Amino acid sequence: MTDTAPAKPRGWRGVIDAFKTPSALTLFFLGFGSGLPFLLVGYTLSIWLRTSGWGLGPIGLVSFISLLYVLKFVWSPLLDAHRLPLFGRLGRRRGWLFPAQLLLIGGLVAMGVVGPAHSVPLFLVLVGLTALAGATQDTMIDAYRIEIAPIEAQAALAATSTLGYRIGLICGGAVALFLSEISWQVAYLTMAALAVVPTVTTLLVREPVPPGDEGVHKVDLRADYIKPFRDFFQRNGWALGLALLAFVGLFKLPDQMLGVIAGPFYIDSGFTTGDIATVSKLYGVWVGIAGAFAGGVAVAAWGMRRTLVIAALALALSNLLYILMAVYPGQLWTFVATISGDNISQGFAGTVLVAFMSGLSDKHYTATQYALLSSLAFLPGKLVGGVSGYIVAAWGYIGFFVFSAVSIVPTLLLMAWLWPRLNRRRQAQAD
Repeated sequence: MTDTAPAKPRGWRGVIDAFKTPSALTLFFLGFGSGLPFLLVGYTLSIWLRTSGWGLGPIGLVSFISLLYVLKFVWSPLLDAHRLPLFGRLGRRRGWLFPAQLLLIGGLVAMGVVGPAHSVPLFLVLVGLTALAGATQDTMIDAYRIEIAPIEAQAALAATSTLGYRIGLICGGAVALFLSEISWQVAYLTMAALAVVPTVTTLLVREPVPPGDEGVHKVDLRADYIKPFRDFFQRNGWALGLALLAFVGLFKLPDQMLGVIAGPFYIDSGFTTGDIATVSKLYGVWVGIAGAFAGGVAVAAWGMRRTLVIAALALALSNLLYILMAVYPGQLWTFVATISGDNISQGFAGTVLVAFMSGLSDKHYTATQYALLSSLAFLPGKLVGGVSGYIVAAWGYIGFFVFSAVSIVPTLLLMAWLWPRLNRRRQAQAD
């Protein structure tokens, strides 16, 4: 397996060296493109539906559409193995990235024009197409990031990309919510216009140098799907490989299961969309950016194991702050305190996990293997989040928040089992 810890030197020299990675500006704009649509088919959309009179149960079910972000590993082998007609001249990565961005822009425009009040089936189809385009864009940007820089720079480059991603979240969250007070159509059309920025970036940046054979062949679905997954288990073995997949899947469970219910919870706590935009999607995103850069610094300075433990504990404990909001509803200080703890832990953990997963991916199958890992990082939480409205109805908000915090225990136990085996495997490869 590829070493997932940053290269020597560590300490402040390691931090400085890691953040001197080329292509930082490129990843900033591409990261912005990844962050922009994510809330528009999830969190922001849930508030739109809630203010349109939808119930918590149906809103939770609609969130299953965003599972396309989780299932992107299903079509990622085709992105690794083949070029898209007409766009293939842009290269292995940009040839898929550019048309996905065009589809994303079109989807956001159509969502804004149609809306959820007129033709619900058509609107849900448009949400699905937009989510599909966003997930494909994410897959290609992740592959581009891993292939453009060495493994020791991935934490720093992830932090730089996260800066753009979080600004994209500000636009898809706070800015869209502010604009929704004019109209939701204006909000979504404005977001479509902003999506032009990363689309132009894709046309201007250089294509990564392919690792030998580009993997562009005649369509062979069996080979396209088997090779990337076989490679992963050949390098790690079945037991360790499955344990790694389970660890990645469970790591962000406390955070992800809150994704759908958080917006309606803020509304039910007495806050307006303006309050939510200011605290959660403006102030909170900048706090998340600080956490993301702290994660990049921590990996470069301390190594992977220690920062993974800190990140996991932070994700779980920060969820308990939501109990404070439930006990003191409508009070701004509880909202600010909760968002501060929650978003800084999310940013920190996100960068650390990206660096860890990047070290597990082979550059011959970057899109597929990283898509599998990043999909697993969202899947369990998304599945729980999809029925979170019903869980809250049964247990109440406080019971749900306690459950989300306790869900980190299996992750910590699995980490204790994994790390000695990872160290032995790295030592064997070094020998």
